[in-house]
Amino acid sequence: MTACVRTSFDGGVARIELARPEVRNAISLVMIGELRAAIGAVAERAASSPESVRVTILQGEGSVFCAGMDLKAVANDPVAMGQMLRDLSRALLELRRLPMPTIARVQGAAVGGGCGLAVVCDFAVTHAEAKLGYPEVDLGVCPAVVAPWLMRRIGAGPARAMLLMGGTITGREALARGLVTHCVEAAELPAQVASLAASLASGGRLALECTKRLLNELDGSLDERIADEAAELSARVIAGTEAQARISARIGSKPPARSH
Repeated sequence: MTACVRTSFDGGVARIELARPEVRNAISLVMIGELRAAIGAVAERAASSPESVRVTILQGEGSVFCAGMDLKAVANDPVAMGQMLRDLSRALLELRRLPMPTIARVQGAAVGGGCGLAVVCDFAVTHAEAKLGYPEVDLGVCPAVVAPWLMRRIGAGPARAMLLMGGTITGREALARGLVTHCVEAAELPAQVASLAASLASGGRLALECTKRLLNELDGSLDERIADEAAELSARVIAGTEAQARISARIGSKPPARSH
């Protein structure tokens, strides 16, 4: 079976790459499991050899960073959808807990859970033509899993407006609204990410680690209860009649039959 996530280490930089370009790196149950394993591998390496992992880059293979949940893969299976949301919530928490600075290289699109992955990183670099956002409410889905991370990134009021409105915005607007930290020309994206990684790697490792840990404590990033409750809320909503009907209409399948 082809890996859905690839991990590499080179010159103090760990790279975690989402590798399902044929479906725009959409999140499947297998992918999210492999992503959690990759994050764990980076954490273990950093614990055993701190100087060998100074920065972690999260990226997607191909023209898109991550198109969100692979709804077709779990069509008519609310249980699988719920499990995917629970696993995604845990992956976001584990990504945030990495002791070194993290960078999301966001090309093409980062939608729903994909945008959550970008926002949970310490830095997110995109380009003006990219599409980012949270269209969950358009599908009758509650974006609870990503909500805490978005609030920490852009603040409660702006996050409220973005999540209730749904839809997507451009990379340029994402920078203006604080969703990403850098926006460059598409052709410059790899070089900008490499430059940022090199700059971060040149800083004091312990100083960066301690600063990140303090910031995580100050903004509540390490609160497992919030992450778990958010996942359960999203799972309940996505299993409901409204969400299943809207998802089925979007992907062209019949909603699951309801028992009486």
